[in-house]
Amino acid sequence: MERQLWTKVDERLSAEAATDYIRGVCFKTGPPGSTGVELEWLVLDRAQPHRLVSPERLDEALASLPAADGRLPSGTRLTREPGGQLELSTSPAPRLLACVTTAAEDLALVGRALRAQGLELSGYGLDPFRDPQRVLVQPRYAAMERYFDRIGPWGRMMMRATTAIQVNLDAGTEGGGLDGYRARWQLAHRLGPVLVAAFANSPLWHGKPTGWRSTRQAAWKNLDPGRTSPPQDLPAHADPRDAWAGFALDAGLLCLRRTPSGDWTAPPGLTLASWLDGGIAERPATLDDLDYHLTTLFPPVRPRGWLELRMIDAQPGDGWLVPTLLAAVLLDDPEAAWAAWCATEPLCTASSPFPPRAVWARAARLGMSVPELARAAMACFEAAIPALARAGVPAQLREQVAAFAARYPARGRCPADELLDHPAALLPVHPEGTY
Repeated sequence: MERQLWTKVDERLSAEAATDYIRGVCFKTGPPGSTGVELEWLVLDRAQPHRLVSPERLDEALASLPAADGRLPSGTRLTREPGGQLELSTSPAPRLLACVTTAAEDLALVGRALRAQGLELSGYGLDPFRDPQRVLVQPRYAAMERYFDRIGPWGRMMMRATTAIQVNLDAGTEGGGLDGYRARWQLAHRLGPVLVAAFANSPLWHGKPTGWRSTRQAAWKNLDPGRTSPPQDLPAHADPRDAWAGFALDAGLLCLRRTPSGDWTAPPGLTLASWLDGGIAERPATLDDLDYHLTTLFPPVRPRGWLELRMIDAQPGDGWLVPTLLAAVLLDDPEAAWAAWCATEPLCTASSPFPPRAVWARAARLGMSVPELARAAMACFEAAIPALARAGVPAQLREQVAAFAARYPARGRCPADELLDHPAALLPVHPEGTY
C-alpha cells in the first residue's frame, strides 16, 4: 500500500487503517537472495579496558574516517547505541559473499581508526566489567529509559551495555514453498533458539557469572514481553501479516514524539491500539507515529519489509562471520532450509510450528548443553557447509564455519562456556582501571 495514499486521509488514523498499513509494509515479497548485516561493538581503551571511553574520545578517533552523513564509502552506516556502542550496518547486497566482504572491509577501516587512538572493538554480547552510562541524549532514548525503568533494571542493561549481530534477509515470495514468506517467518523463529544457544556470549555482568549463557537474551526476555517476545502458540496456518499487525497494536507506547527537544515520555499503560482509540487527548495518532512505533518493537525476528534476525550475541574478532553465513544460507539455500526445518522440528509443539518461549529461555540460560539444541545445531551446521559452497563462499570461510561447529556445538559448548572457564583472561587487568 503506497504511503502517499495515507497522507491524504483524515489525520486521525483508525485501528483498521493501521492494520491494513502494517500488513502492507511488513513483508515485502520477492525471491530471496539479498543479505545485510548489522554489527554492534563495545569500544575499549586498550591500555585500561575496564574504564569507560568518553564520547569525546570516540569522536576524535572516528574523525579520521572517510564518512559522509554517517556512511562509509561503501554505503555502510556507522552509528552509536545509547551506551556508546558502535554499530556498522551494511546496505543489502545481492550475494552473501558480497555482504560479508563489504562488512569485513569496513570493519577493518573502523578498527584501524580506533587503534590509532588506543581504542579497540570488543565482541561480547554484554559488557562483562563496565556499567556504561547513557551517552545519547536524544528524547527517544530518555523516553525509552523511563518506560523500561517502570519494568525493572533490564532496560538500562540492554540499552547501554549489550551488543548483537543482526542478519537481514528477504521476506520471501507469496508462494507456499520454503521460499515463501510464511515458511521463512516460521523457519527464522525455529532457528532462533538454536542461534541463541550456539552463539551465546554474554555470561558475565560486573565481572561475575549471571547464571545465563546469554544474559543479553535474558534481558530481552524480561524487558517487556509484549514488545520483545517471539510468537507464542501460533498455528501453522496463521498469516504472519496478521500476527505482526496484532503484535504492533498490542505493544505498549514507548514514546510520544513532541518537539525535537521536548519530553517524549508516553503516558503509562497505553498501547498503540488504545491511542488509536482516542486514549491520548493530546493529539491523535498519525501515519508517521505508526511508522515510528514500528521501530520501537524488538522481537527476535522483526519484519520491516525484510526479516531482521536479532537474537545473536556479538562475537569476538571475525567471529561475526560464522553466524552471518550460517543464518543466511540456512534460510536462502533450499536444501539447507529443508534440513534446518527438519532439524528444528523437535523444538516445536504439536499445536504450533514455533518453538515455545520456554525453549528460547533454555537456550539463553544453558546454551549448547541442552541436548536437543546441540543436535539441531549440528544438523544445521552440517547442512550449511555444502550450501555455502553452492553460494560461492570460499573454502577458507567454510572452514571457519566448520571449525566453530567442532569447537562448540559438537562438544555441547558455546563461546560463553569459555568465558566462564577463564573469566580472568577475558581482558587484561590493570589495577588503576578497575572499579
